[in-house]
Amino acid sequence: MKYYLAPMEGITGYVYRNAYAKSFHNIDKYFTPFIVPNESTSLKTKEFKDLLPENNKGLNIVPQILTNDAEGFIFTCKKLKSIGYDEVNLNLGCPSSIVVSKNRGSGFLAKREELDYFLNEIYKIGNMKISIKTRIGKDNPEEFYELINIYNKYPLEELIIHPRTQKDFYSNEPNLDIFKDALSLSKHSICYNGDIFTVEDHDNIKKLFPTVDKMMLGRGILANPGLMHEIKNNSLINKEMLEGFHEEIFQKYREFFGDDKYALFRMKELWGYMIYIFSSSKAYSMEIKKSQNIDEYNEAVSKLLKEQEIVAGAGLFSKHD
Repeated sequence: MKYYLAPMEGITGYVYRNAYAKSFHNIDKYFTPFIVPNESTSLKTKEFKDLLPENNKGLNIVPQILTNDAEGFIFTCKKLKSIGYDEVNLNLGCPSSIVVSKNRGSGFLAKREELDYFLNEIYKIGNMKISIKTRIGKDNPEEFYELINIYNKYPLEELIIHPRTQKDFYSNEPNLDIFKDALSLSKHSICYNGDIFTVEDHDNIKKLFPTVDKMMLGRGILANPGLMHEIKNNSLINKEMLEGFHEEIFQKYREFFGDDKYALFRMKELWGYMIYIFSSSKAYSMEIKKSQNIDEYNEAVSKLLKEQEIVAGAGLFSKHD
């Protein structure tokens, strides 16, 4: 089984990826937060800084592109090729209303004639492998049957499927009936993505779909950085491992931003996921959120690690909302 880290905008940049890899060593491909094509030839933008080889040493990186403009996609591929990339991923999954309003991400799925034309243009690129990360439709699951006919026309590197519609956002359960159909209908290698928060979730997908040999995890890993350790080694992450990961990423954020205020903001965002792996979290979460400086933050985190335990089956934050 191959395991991928899903792109999470604002969180899974190279600081997170490197800290995660140093602590856990268990991801086969890292997909980057999406970049939006622009006309600049510069590689010094924030998005391209995240992709520079020197910031991703030893990691298998696949840049993700968000656009509905074929010319912009191709131009971006050329820029990525110039710094050593030979594979990119097209984002047809982002459910954000802002993205969808521009007919990008999962919003593009409703424009199937335009999508077909777009894919016809970008797959003329001869020196770049292109995979697709998709939802099963914009408004209803039945849209997928038209979409898969479109995808089958082109030489996809692989097809990563999150079996929800854009309208679902992250509510409702993943539509596993549609995913089952995808496995039989697709001409391409399929990767499963969606709601893998625990070892049990992972094992259920393996049991239901024994031919699936690739899974992409996102929110589950953010909530429980030790999830892959549990899946591969049947061993719960301990507080020492979590503390080491936390210290690594926190210090790297402080270096990256050069301003503790921004580092704290990013860590608080991450704790919005990780807090749920502890036996009791609400009061500690508030303390972390209220911290205004490094000392207050460190005290709040230290108190959490000292007084609470990591629990088996952790990471189900979405199901506690």
